[in-house]
Amino acid sequence: MTGSVRNKKAGFNYELLERYTAGVKLLGTEVKSVKGGQGSLEGAYVILRGREAFLVGATIPPFQGGNAPEGYEPSRPRKLLLQKRELEELETASQTKGLTILPISVYNKGRLVKVDIAIGRGKKKFDKRETIKKRDVKRDIDRTLKNS
Repeated sequence: MTGSVRNKKAGFNYELLERYTAGVKLLGTEVKSVKGGQGSLEGAYVILRGREAFLVGATIPPFQGGNAPEGYEPSRPRKLLLQKRELEELETASQTKGLTILPISVYNKGRLVKVDIAIGRGKKKFDKRETIKKRDVKRDIDRTLKNS
């Protein structure tokens, strides 16, 4: 049972500057759910409060709805486990105007559940158009190489 949850629009809507890998504090039913590939990172972001990082807005449903703890909230904030140096770097980036910290993917690495996060700068509309154009050109080149 291996799976991962990806934020598909992160690379399209943001220019990803620097990446980090963090552990995440989850309940048992959430761990099983992530390993099964359930959940969503759409609209999720990372906030820093008092030398701690939290994943906010990520939806991870319980593995079995009937066995979920009473009052379980699928989109509750989850604590991220980072090194002190990484937290300091993220703090300076979050205070910089125009930068945000967002999750890229949640996956399992052996028995552990990890979150890839990145510092991102929002793309403007013309940047997004340029990304679409590059993707289409690459697709056309790959198609012609495959057919020849």
